Amino acid sequence: MSASTLGTSVPQVNARSKVMGRAQYAGDIKLPGMLHGKVLRSPYPHARIVHIDVTQALALPGVKAVVTGADGPQVLWGVHHKERLTLARDVVRFAGEEVAAVAATSEDLARDALDLIHVEYEELPAILTPEEALDPQAPPVHPGRADNISHEIRFERGDVDAAFAQAHLVHEATYTTHSQYPGYMEPMASVATVDADGRLQVWTSTQSAFLVRARLAAVLELPVSRVRVIQATTGGGFGGKIIEDANSLIAGLLALRTGRPVRLVNNRLEDFLACATSVPEGITLKLGMDREGRIVAKDVRIVADCGAYSGLSAEVMHVSAMRSDNMHRNGNVRSHATLVYTHTPPHGAFRGFGGAQMLFALNSHIDAMARKLDLDPLDVHRLNAIERGETSVHGWKIGSTGLVECLAQCADAIGWSARRSRNDAVHGAKRRGLGLAAAMHVSGNRTIGDWDGSTVMLKIDEDGRVVLHCSEADMGQGAMTMLSQVVAHELDIPLAHVHVVAPDTDSSPWCIGSLASRVTIVAGNAAIVASRAARGKLLDQASAMLQTPTAGLQCAGGTVHVRAAPQRGLTLAELARAHIWRHGGEGIQVTGTWDARTEMFDKQTLMGNIAPAYSFAAQAVEVEVDIETGQVALIDSFVSDDCGKALNPQAVHGQSNGAAAQAIGWTLYERLQLEDGRIVNGNFADYTMPSPDALPMLRSGIVESNDPHGPYGAKGASETAILPGAAAIANAVFDAVGIRITDLPITPEKVLAALRRRAEPRHA
Repeated sequence: MSASTLGTSVPQVNARSKVMGRAQYAGDIKLPGMLHGKVLRSPYPHARIVHIDVTQALALPGVKAVVTGADGPQVLWGVHHKERLTLARDVVRFAGEEVAAVAATSEDLARDALDLIHVEYEELPAILTPEEALDPQAPPVHPGRADNISHEIRFERGDVDAAFAQAHLVHEATYTTHSQYPGYMEPMASVATVDADGRLQVWTSTQSAFLVRARLAAVLELPVSRVRVIQATTGGGFGGKIIEDANSLIAGLLALRTGRPVRLVNNRLEDFLACATSVPEGITLKLGMDREGRIVAKDVRIVADCGAYSGLSAEVMHVSAMRSDNMHRNGNVRSHATLVYTHTPPHGAFRGFGGAQMLFALNSHIDAMARKLDLDPLDVHRLNAIERGETSVHGWKIGSTGLVECLAQCADAIGWSARRSRNDAVHGAKRRGLGLAAAMHVSGNRTIGDWDGSTVMLKIDEDGRVVLHCSEADMGQGAMTMLSQVVAHELDIPLAHVHVVAPDTDSSPWCIGSLASRVTIVAGNAAIVASRAARGKLLDQASAMLQTPTAGLQCAGGTVHVRAAPQRGLTLAELARAHIWRHGGEGIQVTGTWDARTEMFDKQTLMGNIAPAYSFAAQAVEVEVDIETGQVALIDSFVSDDCGKALNPQAVHGQSNGAAAQAIGWTLYERLQLEDGRIVNGNFADYTMPSPDALPMLRSGIVESNDPHGPYGAKGASETAILPGAAAIANAVFDAVGIRITDLPITPEKVLAALRRRAEPRHA
């Protein structure tokens, strides 16, 4: 029998092609006669386009097309609202908005052509903050709207006011969070061409080939069947490569206009301008607790900024407004969340999808209240944690949870009890402290439409090896490896005998793509269904050839043999060939589909069990705060991830520690800086992501809660670990020096200012 790789650490199946430089990213693709695209962007956050003159640009030798909003696609696009043109017409609403696009025979020529496009703007007053946007006298960012509110959420469960009245302790505070750039290694890139049959073909860096195809077809007004999208090797996504940028649209537009292939690759500044960054939110949180630390009431008010266009921000805010409610047993919750337009670059999906914002506030709050009640925050988290088999306040059915185990694992790893009771954490001007936080996330999400499934197609070739087609995206997280492991396990063949084909809308089955931590649970289950269907065909063929009932056969070690006489068997290759070369024969090709047994949430009540499983995580950290400089250094970090079952522990640890690094960056270092609405640090020299010397040796642990709906018990393990980091660090800073930073990022300036305020004498 072949040794199953399930539960063992294996390298990613596409790792060798990447490290050898053979993997083909979208920017690597070269086609005969290929042109290069470039985009002219608005320098103003809000302006009227008075006139555009492209005469000189078109006259430049080598320039094959110049397209503006006036002659570009007129179909509006967007996720929550259809409100954005591919190229701005009449008005620009953020600095960086696409105004014109050029295709030329070289990238340098395309850049030169941009300089020759003359745009006359009339600068208009810009609304740059949510406070300005919500002023009753503020003009609407989008004419025709009554105000600048893009979306609003309100709900109440239980009797919140009565619960607050009975609480032993009520605490209210406001927290502010900021934008984070995804920071993927590969900037957004697409290559588009019109094939020999006149169809638009696009290779792109994406998290969802089919969502890209749908948008291309809609905006460029083509039948869906006339568009083919192939996912090129993708160098990271983190939510930023779903369908919130215009890169593939513009590449496709230029290819259709010129009749030639067009390559459009963002440089890093262009990517900062074009990519949707995480949604900044102001969160006012009020919690009530009883004397033991049990949460009895929760009231949340959120004001979120979507920027100039709403994109996925409404869905992000929805997560902030209600997901964390499901982590605890409290039945009295109220939320009012408001998403507003501003004349700033659009925000949207980012790893954790709105969870990090709210969990920074909630975990900070729990820590503060535990201290007021003279309780250990660890005990408060344990007391409130929802348990397996329970239904949450919003109707979420918890099939598995390892939250309590995650908390215990973190506490043990960091030495929580022993080190918190010590009194020797002072080293000159430096003070050390510990912090803890907890989190939950979905594994799958039935909110796009009434389907949250996946389909896998398998073909067994004449040599007995398997080719797998699935359009769930691998963007570095290991989807191809997971699918290979499942199929290899089910058919009992070596991992190397499974080949996963990149998503291609012409040949891959329809799938939603990589978002909502859904791929392992939905595609993994679909791969099991497909593998068992393939095994059934192999057994049926072997039964006929070996004259033995299928119940007496076993598929193992690359053969199908008689259980009672293992020497009587046939290889998968022999069976695959025999399945073709017979009367009525055919190649072995099967599909397997799995759709989660969940329900769409009710749009009025927002109730409904939206995911087949829910993941949990916790993180404990130690920080060192220099009270003379305000510098916060992370000394130790341990994140524990409840992934149900670790199909590939090495991959889970990689995801957990990568997520922790992003959380550390958001908390201490990264901040997208705007001046008068313009991004001023759109490069990796000025946008300060954490370098290796700014990070401790990141540590992580795995909790296996074995979800009843997951493949072999597995559920999502890519996003949950990013959620607790900010609060854990903020709580550790308080533990070290007694100041609570509620406004991210935690900078030396804020720490020093808070220390000064604490030292000032209080006046009556």
